[in-house]
Amino acid sequence: MKSCVVLISEQGRTVAKRAASFLGAEIIHRAEVSDLWKETDCFVFVGAMGICVRTIAPLLKDKHSDPAVLCIDSGGKNVVSVLSGHIGGANDIASKLAAELMAHPVITTQTDGSGLWPLDLLARRFGWSQESDDLNRQIFLYAEGKPTALLLEIEDEGTVWLEENPAGNVTVFKKFSDIDLSEFSLLLSVSPMRRKLDIPNIQWVPRCVHVGIGLARQAGPAEKVIEEIFGCLEENGICKEAIAGISSADIKKDEPVMKALEDKFKAYIGKDLKMRFYTAEQLSSVSVPTPSSVVEKCVGTPSVSEASAILSAVSPVSRKTESSDLTALEDFTHGYPLLLRKQKGSNWTVAAAVDCCCLPHPHIEIVGAGPGDPDLVSVRGRKMLQRADLILYAGSLVPKELTLCAKPGAKVVSSADMDLEQQCELMKDFYDRGKFIVRLHTGDPCIFGAIQEQMAFFDKHNMRYHITPGISSFLAAAAELRSQFTIPERCQTIILTRGEGRTPMPEKEKLHLLARSNSTMCIFLSAAIVDDVQKELLMEYPENTPVAACYHLTWPDQKIYRGVLKDLAKIVKDNHLTLTTMLVVGDSIDNRKGLSELYSKNFTHLFRKARG
Repeated sequence: MKSCVVLISEQGRTVAKRAASFLGAEIIHRAEVSDLWKETDCFVFVGAMGICVRTIAPLLKDKHSDPAVLCIDSGGKNVVSVLSGHIGGANDIASKLAAELMAHPVITTQTDGSGLWPLDLLARRFGWSQESDDLNRQIFLYAEGKPTALLLEIEDEGTVWLEENPAGNVTVFKKFSDIDLSEFSLLLSVSPMRRKLDIPNIQWVPRCVHVGIGLARQAGPAEKVIEEIFGCLEENGICKEAIAGISSADIKKDEPVMKALEDKFKAYIGKDLKMRFYTAEQLSSVSVPTPSSVVEKCVGTPSVSEASAILSAVSPVSRKTESSDLTALEDFTHGYPLLLRKQKGSNWTVAAAVDCCCLPHPHIEIVGAGPGDPDLVSVRGRKMLQRADLILYAGSLVPKELTLCAKPGAKVVSSADMDLEQQCELMKDFYDRGKFIVRLHTGDPCIFGAIQEQMAFFDKHNMRYHITPGISSFLAAAAELRSQFTIPERCQTIILTRGEGRTPMPEKEKLHLLARSNSTMCIFLSAAIVDDVQKELLMEYPENTPVAACYHLTWPDQKIYRGVLKDLAKIVKDNHLTLTTMLVVGDSIDNRKGLSELYSKNFTHLFRKARG
């Protein structure tokens, strides 16, 4: 990006130098702006806004070609996005430059000020093509809060982002047939399918369709065949902009139609176009809805167009599969959905399938809720909750407030009165219907979270899942106690464990054995057996070792009781502490002695040399 900083008066030179250094720009005089206007991506004026406006006014053409323009006051207090905030990137530059100058970014575009999606930037951000007959009008309808339907017929990085970042008066749909267009003023869609609509709409077209082509021997003329094939695709609603690749049988690789197709579409799509050719053995391994005995007799496979479209759609698998070992590929392609079944022309056939990576997939996200305060769930965790069709939360340990961000229509269920089989049955029911599921566990799910048996079930049934970590209650304990659980030269180990109740402890992990190190010990799930806990700890820790009993950490009714180890059981019982109580033992509690070498002026490390 070529940038220029326009210095209006000498009072702003210091600010101009800092801005130019950050942007890698040259400092120019305002008289040079007109000569550099067409070849420069960004102008940053330093001085009065009025002079900035009068300088650029005669040069303005349209939002798609004008450069980004910003204006900074001479004192460097405000960075104003003046022109081309979205398409030219002035808003983004203003935010970054303001952070560098410790100034205030001034961004006035309505969508940014309202926390709405920048509709005119989404195509560029996510690699989609954009179709709209009146983009300004449609952005106006959206920004004014008119009822908006969002149709997501594929799944990719962009659609996931849209679902995780709900904005505006938008209702999400996965099927066009579910939308009553009379209820909406605007339709936004991410789809490879073009439809004739009377409603104002913006369509983003992802490059996700694989076209399979079958040809008669030496079919031609090439241009006529190509025109007919893509006329057929258009008649069936498939956007040309959605085509990611073209495929056929390997014996057709050198035919004139294929050569012409490659030249035509590489010029249109670029180097990303994928031309794939498959052996008869590979093609015949695919089960298709409309096989042909005639094709099998001529080519050695009952399908070319449908089979090659499917093979390309599952290309992450097919590229790894040798023609001599097709078992895994055959299992993967069985019943694979076609976007367009075989269509026949005079000397050609065509079919289409959506890339397997873009088909909506059911998914389970195991999310750590954190210690209790809804503000302490991770940003990713909250996005998962906002996206979920089912939230199954540990009701006895997780506040219901954490689920209040669920989208309209989501099912929210407490697992407090459910056994493992009931939980798994519910999740599998939603999974089999293609839904997105969040299993919400307290703290971090990998610490006493009982997720192992759930993952075993998911593995057994080949269900996709992932874990989003959370803040464990032992970390909340350290924060609320205002204590560093590791002390230089005294305690460098934190032990996370539990007392032995109904669940036996491994022989080598008895509390009195772990206590030998006198480390900081955080004891989960043990308030009900505090007498036994205290007895074992006193076998190794001094009786005056600091302790803390922390109840409902970060919840509104949080209570923390400090004392010494010999009184631990009394503290728990006198205050009627039960479940969700963390017991902390160790000299690190409230310790303020001992200095780390990390920030010592006498200590050298990778980023700093000693001064002593």
